[in-house]
Amino acid sequence: MLKEQIKNRTILIYSLLGLLGLLLLVVMTVVLCTPSSPEQEKPTRPPVIFSPTLPPNPYTPEDFTRSEEGYLTCSNGVMGIDVSEFQGNIRWEEVKDAGVEFVFIRVGGRGYGFKGTLYEDSAAEKNYKGAKKAGLQVGVYFFSQAINPRDAVEEARYVLQRIKGWKLDLPVVFDWEYVNSSARTARVDRHRLTTITRTFCAHIAQAGFEPMVYFNMHQGANLLYLPALQDYPFWLAYYSDAPDTDYKVDYWQYSYTGKVPGIDTDVDLNLYFPN
Repeated sequence: MLKEQIKNRTILIYSLLGLLGLLLLVVMTVVLCTPSSPEQEKPTRPPVIFSPTLPPNPYTPEDFTRSEEGYLTCSNGVMGIDVSEFQGNIRWEEVKDAGVEFVFIRVGGRGYGFKGTLYEDSAAEKNYKGAKKAGLQVGVYFFSQAINPRDAVEEARYVLQRIKGWKLDLPVVFDWEYVNSSARTARVDRHRLTTITRTFCAHIAQAGFEPMVYFNMHQGANLLYLPALQDYPFWLAYYSDAPDTDYKVDYWQYSYTGKVPGIDTDVDLNLYFPN
């Protein structure tokens, strides 16, 4: 009798274990086969909105020569600079006489700390008035540390408020830059940064200004999906003797240690390539 009871209990235990295993298998199958929600998905890039082929770079290193002053020239390149409050008091007539034809002026930026506070460039108004009076073509740029489209909208509105009443000849530039691994933007991926950039540019365009996208070689290759941005001009930062890219850019920042009469600090040097 006792043996029979033990046998029956053993059979019951194994039956329960079998049912438990079957239940666990069903649960795992449901979890693995159920598609994740949109919030859980992390696409690596945005959908292809434009042709994946960018216009090719028409220039070769042989097209560029460097003057004794350190300025690069080519057959149709136009010389320019970009400035901020860090260039101090600029003597714009001297800048113009040195051959500079255009300037991009920083109007402000966003801090790269956790709060991401917006700030105004203290020399923006003065630089705008001085450059226009000297007869330079003027555009502006904003140093962005946006981490989502909401930030991009806030930055675009901030820029539009700062340039209210200004008569610009050149684009309004979105200058998003990677700072370091502890900055608020350190984990912004390609999909998100492309969306952020398009959002800023769209708001600038809606206000009647031409937007432009500034980036370096690393960002262009890894942090931006450029075909989705080719509605806008490109401004490449690449410090070399030629813009060594496979695709065409409109502006090229080729030095951050330039020397220009009328400016007592180093200054960024640029070339514009008219279409």
